[in-house]
Amino acid sequence: MLAARMLAAALLLVPWQAQAGDGDTADAPKTTVAITGYYYAMRDEPDFGVGVAAIDRGPLHLEARYNYEARNSTSVFAGWKFSGGDVVSWEVTPIVGGLFGAASGVVPGVEASVAWRDFDFYIEAEYVRDLDDASASYFYSWSELGWRPAPWLRVGLAGQRTMIVDTDRELQGGVFVQGTAGSATLSVYAFNPDAGSRYVIVSLGVRF
Repeated sequence: MLAARMLAAALLLVPWQAQAGDGDTADAPKTTVAITGYYYAMRDEPDFGVGVAAIDRGPLHLEARYNYEARNSTSVFAGWKFSGGDVVSWEVTPIVGGLFGAASGVVPGVEASVAWRDFDFYIEAEYVRDLDDASASYFYSWSELGWRPAPWLRVGLAGQRTMIVDTDRELQGGVFVQGTAGSATLSVYAFNPDAGSRYVIVSLGVRF
């Protein structure tokens, strides 16, 4: 099911790519597509997968996720990117979306990053307003503090607050390592390495 959803998302993106190349004009907005699959290798519960597909056309940001905010649920988002900086570069993308499937809700949030030399910080924060059960609403976040010792290698610290992983820790921390080759990036995250609730996330993403 996850693979089918990601394939459908990729097919929907093709017209955007073709449209971006029409006329080959210098001022045409740039279009990029990113598709990432995550495998959660759990210790005390069944393993599961997460999928994310995103399109950026100029400042317009569109995104679809599966199993992200809640199990067996899909979310879709639209946002607008603001960016700037030279020595210190930054990006901020306010987003708003909807959640449907096993859970349903409205999800406003923001994705933001800042980079200086070989260091960067990324945060994604959102509020999941559950329309079926208001008491199930929650605040979600994912953050990364990274360092690039080489152009193809990124390592650092990660943290998240999520409802798709059942642990005794409200805030979960860990470490990660990423390797990039061409348009593909392989990442390994180790969360709660000091606890019995530890788990590993392996992700593979492509950007074109």
